[in-house]
Amino acid sequence: MSSSVLAIETGGDIYAELMGARRGDPVEDTLARMLTSWNWGDGAMPDWLGLSWKSFYTMMGYHFPGFPLWRAATFGNPLDAQRSDEMEELRELLRQNRTGRIRSELWMVDILAAGCMGDDHLWQDLGLWERSDLSQLMLENFEPLALRNHKDMKWKKFLYKQLCETEGIYTCRAPSCEVCADYQNCFGPEE
Repeated sequence: MSSSVLAIETGGDIYAELMGARRGDPVEDTLARMLTSWNWGDGAMPDWLGLSWKSFYTMMGYHFPGFPLWRAATFGNPLDAQRSDEMEELRELLRQNRTGRIRSELWMVDILAAGCMGDDHLWQDLGLWERSDLSQLMLENFEPLALRNHKDMKWKKFLYKQLCETEGIYTCRAPSCEVCADYQNCFGPEE
């Protein structure tokens, strides 16, 4: 059974409620998937998806105005305060590469940075149901970054590689990704 079918079967009622309450922005389907997974304890997202509680409720009111906010009051994993510098570097990278079309991009900056603190693939840590959900989210919210990932590198690895290149740190000794012994770790399927 695919992860998307499982998520719909276990959390479909919340997902359906969120989709029924949404405004109509494309990012809302992705957010509804994250929120459904978060509600069921899937993924690695912290309290309020990495937002402040005030930002979380503002985002919910903006994207899902008809959703009863008390239903969204679930909790996640605590964020590691020792990784705050790392999170800020990720936020800055994402802020500098916003598409600039929708209000929720700023919320997505914090959500994605928090998701990067998880130990699994980014799409799984975010509670998304398929990797393509994350690819679509990146294209809609962070198009300059998404277009640079033209070889379909795993998203978390890609974001950290971008941070390293920003700092002028190149740890890989291979002349190109195609000849690297770790090619499958960066570009193989995410399952």
